[in-house]
Amino acid sequence: MVKDGVVDLGNGAFCYLQDTNRGTGWGWSNSGLIVDSGEAVMIDTLRDEALTGAMLDAYRDATGLKARDIGTLVNTHADGDHTYGNRLMRHARIMASKECAELMAGRPPSVFQEWFDTRPEGEVGDFIFRLYGPPFNFIGIEPTMPSEYVKDQQEIRVGNKTARILMAGPAHTPGDIMVYVPEDRIIFTGDIVFLNNTPILWSGPSGNWIRALDEILALDVDIVVPGHGPVTDKDGVRKTREYLVFVEEETLERFDAGLSMEDAIQDIALGQFEDWGGAERIAVNVERIYARLRGVQPTRDLRSLLTLMAPLAQRAYRKKCAATPDKDVCACGEQH
Repeated sequence: MVKDGVVDLGNGAFCYLQDTNRGTGWGWSNSGLIVDSGEAVMIDTLRDEALTGAMLDAYRDATGLKARDIGTLVNTHADGDHTYGNRLMRHARIMASKECAELMAGRPPSVFQEWFDTRPEGEVGDFIFRLYGPPFNFIGIEPTMPSEYVKDQQEIRVGNKTARILMAGPAHTPGDIMVYVPEDRIIFTGDIVFLNNTPILWSGPSGNWIRALDEILALDVDIVVPGHGPVTDKDGVRKTREYLVFVEEETLERFDAGLSMEDAIQDIALGQFEDWGGAERIAVNVERIYARLRGVQPTRDLRSLLTLMAPLAQRAYRKKCAATPDKDVCACGEQH
């Protein structure tokens, strides 16, 4: 089981991992830190300011560096679990892709707080509660935007080290980037790599994402820090790739057979990926692939996508009931 806390990767590289075994794994992301000669670059903040503050305290305990000593923050993409703690780093140079900044501007934390406060009754409301409810707290978070747009292969100096920006999007989101430290053979991938946690095609196409994974596999890399899940190596990269190829092939087969998108979602058996956190994301992935095959724009309304996923999520929670019969509130979210 992955535990919250700092992992020393050696030679001044660190990461902060959150426990991806909580619930579906939604919102529990990772961060990175590169330190050399008194300078530091951090990769990503967390889903709210309390979580980000705890992470900064943990980095301080591990390195002796306070938040104000970290001069640069890189946001790998716009999702709130990688950006909503940015205000605690407002003193720093904050770098991201232009697409990341544009998406951040259109989806402030107040949006999710409103969704939580106005959630409907039933399985959709239950799903929103699990995604955006306690322990996450969006109240009072003021968005802090990137101050500088990055370019592919752009280099960032960290003391005597060089970190390199690699553009990967559109894939998971429109503006995914990764941070590669060649001399340490380490890459911080953001959500280009998920491990034991289901990838989701908020943007796509899946072919772009697969190509980004192939680029990682071609690098001289020993250590891979994913956006979600434990520290891994190229085997973890291959697992993410296997999932995306699997979903692409299974969806194409059902599209060619004339199945509706809704029937295709229900018909795909996830097999080895069934127990990955957030398995209900198959619904969004199939919707994206069907839209591409039909030559139409995918659904942009996030609440509609949550509604599409909610029945699958509820089914998965209920399936866990038998594994937790002695708890007052079991994994399905209900009291027994």
